[in-house]
Amino acid sequence: MNVILRWLLDLFLRFVRTLDWPLLAALLALMGIGLAVLYSASGQSAAMVAAQAARYGAGLGVMWLLSRLPPLRLRGVTPAVYAVSLLPLLLVLFIGTGRHGQHWIDLGVFYFQPAELMKLSLPMMVAWYLNHFGTPPRIRDVLACGALIMLPTGLVMLQPDLGTAMLVAASGAFALYLAGLSWWWFAAAAGGLAVAAPAAWFWLLMPYQKDRLLTFLDPETDPLGAGWNIIQSKIAIGAGGFSGQGWGQGTQSHLNYVPEHTTDFIFAVLSEEFGWLGVVATLSLYLFIVGRCLWIASEARDGYARLLAGSLGLAMFVYVIVNGGMISGLLPVVGVPMPLLSYGGTAAVSLLAGMGVVMSVHAHRPVKAGGLI
Repeated sequence: MNVILRWLLDLFLRFVRTLDWPLLAALLALMGIGLAVLYSASGQSAAMVAAQAARYGAGLGVMWLLSRLPPLRLRGVTPAVYAVSLLPLLLVLFIGTGRHGQHWIDLGVFYFQPAELMKLSLPMMVAWYLNHFGTPPRIRDVLACGALIMLPTGLVMLQPDLGTAMLVAASGAFALYLAGLSWWWFAAAAGGLAVAAPAAWFWLLMPYQKDRLLTFLDPETDPLGAGWNIIQSKIAIGAGGFSGQGWGQGTQSHLNYVPEHTTDFIFAVLSEEFGWLGVVATLSLYLFIVGRCLWIASEARDGYARLLAGSLGLAMFVYVIVNGGMISGLLPVVGVPMPLLSYGGTAAVSLLAGMGVVMSVHAHRPVKAGGLI
């Protein structure tokens, strides 16, 4: 009997030894909060909650598989992963579907958003390049990485999906930042975007994107039209107060005032029902996850693993900032989901896959006298 128990214990340890338990606990807590808020926001739809839980389960499975893959092996296949990830971005331009363009590929069983793959494969590719050619990056390296970033970013913009395109670009730019790129490069890029803004307004932005920017500047100009979403979202956030109206008691969301209350604006539902306390607790979980990713990056075995883990952590930080700013009126509405809270599968699975890569970096960190550091 003791032999069987020891065998089962050894099997269990082999199964979970690559997982980073503090990071996993925070991710599970976020998923639990997401399911609870989704249950309320969806009108107590058990089917929707079950579907999202199944997506989380698939994401956790991918996370575990990637956590077992050594970063050295992952580095070897990075160029191939990047190239393969570009193919669906091309395909979606011809067969894609979406409310404002072609963002999704209908696979029958579920809708697949190709841009989500790039949130993982792009920082992998930039980290691979910088690790191969050395850091800090020289001018030729910056230009080469810029091309690697702009290719998928441009394809996402053609869908058109400006919000996701910016997040994809940011995920690659973080690898450059962590590699030691001087701040003036980023200042020059910001200046270039500012100079190009007038041209983008007339020749690049779609009418609905222009409406979102104008609404951001003054939502009260069209309170029953373009400004409705952000006005109702801010009302829901304010109605939450300190401790919230209670789970399932949010009037703004349950009376369908808050738009997209199971997807992009689900954080407004959380704010209304759980108040300031719920917001702080949830944001603290996000902050812990980002900090844990950065700590794991600092302990990484090589430059590739360090840049990749750090980029994935900082990218998640930007997703939270953009969605939080969007629903509170501090940023324009760009259709970016809140990580692991918003209803949807591709975004959740891709984020958990990224966390699996971070866990792989942690599991294969250097060994020193006295054990793993």
